[in-house]
Amino acid sequence: MCTSLGYKDATGNTYFGRTLELTTDLPYLVAYFPAGYETVSQVPEHPALSLKSVHAVLAITMPDRLPKPDAPLAAGDLKVLEGLNDKGLTFSLLSYPSAAGPQKTVEATRAILSASDLGNWALGQFGTVAEVKAALADQPVMLQALALLGGVVSPFHYVVHDAGGAALVIEFDKGVMSVYDNPVGVMTNGPRFDWHLTNLDNYTFLTNVDRSSATFGDYKATQPDSGIATAGLPASNTSVGRFVRAVYYAQYAEKAATPDEAVCTLAHVMNNFDRPRGVTIDYPEQGGGHLEVEGLSDTGSAAYATEFTCWTSLSDLARRQFYIRDYKSLNFLRIDLDSLIGQNAPAIVPLQKLSGAAQDVTEFFVSKSS
Repeated sequence: MCTSLGYKDATGNTYFGRTLELTTDLPYLVAYFPAGYETVSQVPEHPALSLKSVHAVLAITMPDRLPKPDAPLAAGDLKVLEGLNDKGLTFSLLSYPSAAGPQKTVEATRAILSASDLGNWALGQFGTVAEVKAALADQPVMLQALALLGGVVSPFHYVVHDAGGAALVIEFDKGVMSVYDNPVGVMTNGPRFDWHLTNLDNYTFLTNVDRSSATFGDYKATQPDSGIATAGLPASNTSVGRFVRAVYYAQYAEKAATPDEAVCTLAHVMNNFDRPRGVTIDYPEQGGGHLEVEGLSDTGSAAYATEFTCWTSLSDLARRQFYIRDYKSLNFLRIDLDSLIGQNAPAIVPLQKLSGAAQDVTEFFVSKSS
């Protein structure tokens, strides 16, 4: 469903990449929220929590409701799925179906942060992972049934990275919230994050050094190609397999010398998690589970569901640059957050409008004399 990882260049600058997979393309909106932007987080039977941002934010968002003729969508309806703020803090939402369960009760007079607003809250209020972690110790967070997902209770967990390289996982498992420091900077989906770390104990043999020859009796075996070092990596696209592969690539990808080279390297790394339509499919009778969005489900005639990489994003945390590539595009598009800082009002652009905006270089090959 989703793969995220952190990467560092040769000078220690931090970068972050993630993919998002679903069975259908949704109307994602890329939004800029300036510092000072005000909204609220509302949990039923509790006072509204007022949120006034301290930091400017660039994010990929989704509305929490369908628009109506008498109630068009507004900036306050948008929920952050992926984002970067002006301090180089990132936030990502990843699928986690085991989130729902009994939650701690909180006194009715206290304002609660809805889990759906974690992205807006974290990116708008804080500049480092340490600040987010400290604030979570005092701010109650509650899962909610999401009407747009057919009443499913917030089936996600959340990751936060900062420009200093720190990483955090915020995870609800059967209703109980845990906050983990993330020593590997990688996250996928279920099982629980601490289970993924324990599973890494099974891969202590991994190395990026090819052992391309060996002797068996009197026979000397020799590899005719490079790449044997990756033979021990799990091959499946399951969450467990992707977690181990993401740790491997984050660990061993060459540390680029410059920021531009680092972004390019990260793009190559994330290509290993890009999933074309049809590579794996699920027939309804076999019980494959996928998120379904009310009014926005895939209207195709296929008898099966197939998850594909709806979009991939890259973040340069030091330069505060955000890159996005959707399924229909060959190239990443760059958005420079620092260049937007002077704008005082939110700016919202459908991702579909940006799709395919790659430069056509045909003109370089057209003869000027013809």
